[in-house]
Amino acid sequence: MFRYSVAAILSMLLIAFPAAAETRIGVVDLRQALFSSSDARAFSETLQKDFAGEEAKVREAQEAARKLKERLEKDGAMMNESERQQMAAEFQEKVKEFNFLKQRLDSTVANRKQQFLEEARPEVDAAVKELLEENNLDMILPSEAVVYVKPEMNLTEELLEKLDR
Repeated sequence: MFRYSVAAILSMLLIAFPAAAETRIGVVDLRQALFSSSDARAFSETLQKDFAGEEAKVREAQEAARKLKERLEKDGAMMNESERQQMAAEFQEKVKEFNFLKQRLDSTVANRKQQFLEEARPEVDAAVKELLEENNLDMILPSEAVVYVKPEMNLTEELLEKLDR
């Protein structure tokens, strides 16, 4: 009985092994291809223009807080207690302002990036499907999921070309 089970398992493996050997798999770095595309570069430039003023406000608040901290550290020992407390309160207020402005900017930028990714998704999916068909592949994996890939099976550049069309 045991011999029959082993023979059955071995014959199934022999049948399945050639089928597995014929599977063709490509690899793409979706993040690199998407963020290197001409659409992404244009989006990045627009983002920088749109938020330049807010970035300047964040830097101003950061610089003001830094100056207050330096002054407090440098001159704090020579100040009376009320002056030192007032300057410390100003410093804390600037830090709060910086944190608020930075968080608001980061959140807005993250939302815009997410919106860009959602809008680009159908185009990326179509380009990946084209790669799959053109290269007669059974599957395309993201590069993050792969330990090693032969250079000819890395299709990131081809994907980028398709996205730039």
